[in-house]
Amino acid sequence: MQPKTVLAKPLAGWKVLVPRGGPWGDQVAANLRARGAQPIVAPMINFAPTDDAPALEAALARLAAGDFDWMTVTSATTVDVLQSHRAVVAPGTRIAAVGETTAAALIAAGYHVDIVPSEDNSARGLLLEWETATQGVIPLRVLTLRSEIAKPLLSEGLRRVGHEVESVVAYRTVGVAVSDTVIANVKAGLVQAVLVTSGSVAQQVFDQLGPIPEQTLVACIGPRTAKDARAIGLRVDVIADERSAESLIESLVTAAEAHALADLS
Repeated sequence: MQPKTVLAKPLAGWKVLVPRGGPWGDQVAANLRARGAQPIVAPMINFAPTDDAPALEAALARLAAGDFDWMTVTSATTVDVLQSHRAVVAPGTRIAAVGETTAAALIAAGYHVDIVPSEDNSARGLLLEWETATQGVIPLRVLTLRSEIAKPLLSEGLRRVGHEVESVVAYRTVGVAVSDTVIANVKAGLVQAVLVTSGSVAQQVFDQLGPIPEQTLVACIGPRTAKDARAIGLRVDVIADERSAESLIESLVTAAEAHALADLS
């Protein structure tokens, strides 16, 4: 039996569009380069302050005063908002993060984390594990911080089982126009893969870059994002098993290796 061929640089010759900038985009770009790819960092979304700053400030004041039993945090961007407001979490308030990336951002910012879903890193996954993690105590006073465009799945799910939930918009997600060069390269089929990291990114990819050429792989950061992308009308070729940058890159490597083996056969 021939041993499986392992490519040292499985993404050699691949141009990969990274749709987010900042530390996340820089790290993903570095990891792609290590696999041989040429990353094109072209942020397609950005974050803006909430339109209802008084509501957010009032909620954070109550958070500091200990008016909530729990706070839920659904993204690292929400952690940035907490930091920018120098938000204080009262000692008795516990914090739930929807995933490892969000949890890591909270810890790096000096906050504690009490719950991270063990299986599904999403609002749905948090809901599934909520009762066990909170020993079934009802009602709890919960502050849910979210993006303006986020579906209220978590807030509604917690209210449905009897909790007292205050849902507050922490920030807005806005689209960012990419350069004409990026658009031309994608449309010409010169980009081998486009990473899609959220439903809002999927919308921007569809609006600005679509239709994506058949030879360009569209890689989504997990089943939830893939579902959102398909609902918009965006073709999905690759789905990461987990909602993490590492899993997304690994899924792309697997696809690239499959393509390379197909070319050899």
